[in-house]
Amino acid sequence: MTVKEILSQLESLGNAARRAHNARSGAPDNQFGVKLGDIRAVAKKIKTDHELALKLWETGNVDAQLLATLVIKPTSLSASELDGLTRTTTCSQAADWLNAYVVAEHPEKDALREKWMKAKDRCAARAGWNLTASHINKGTADFDLAALLDRIEKELPQAKPEVQWTMNNALGAIGIHHPKLRKRAVAIGEKVGLYRDWPVSKGCIPPYVPVWVDAMVQRQG
Repeated sequence: MTVKEILSQLESLGNAARRAHNARSGAPDNQFGVKLGDIRAVAKKIKTDHELALKLWETGNVDAQLLATLVIKPTSLSASELDGLTRTTTCSQAADWLNAYVVAEHPEKDALREKWMKAKDRCAARAGWNLTASHINKGTADFDLAALLDRIEKELPQAKPEVQWTMNNALGAIGIHHPKLRKRAVAIGEKVGLYRDWPVSKGCIPPYVPVWVDAMVQRQG
């Protein structure tokens, strides 16, 4: 299938309700509003097509970028190419799928993490904090967590919303998995107050760190 054919197919699957939902989440106008399940179904038919994925990404269309993350071959990307994709994501959903399905599978992700943690670009910084939170959750963090808390306390209030989300995830992960740092992580969460009233689905743990940490620690027993 060509890029033109795929865009036509995605456009036929789009709907106004999904477009409105995406727009509220910061997605640009260049989108069709395709349900995520429908994008996965299209990807299943294409399977892996690295070159096609790169062309889809270049369109800047939200739905095309989401599809691209599912059909690209992560190990065929150079670190420079992955850095470029990361910095040109159209919205948070595309960034999340890129991080989950592409960045997580790339052999140079840790070198990129260090680069992204210093980046002023909000998409790169979001990816860096996402990887940092992942390492903390997996118990593979080999960096100074106390210093990381210093940075979160200082930078989170002024960070871009896209970055705040993954920075907040790292803060919560420290509080959940590191008892010696838990009190301070919770105190930072209370001080910042990020997402105290953030709407969540029924049964979900809210991302307000003091509540989140307490709930997860109780689950762990």
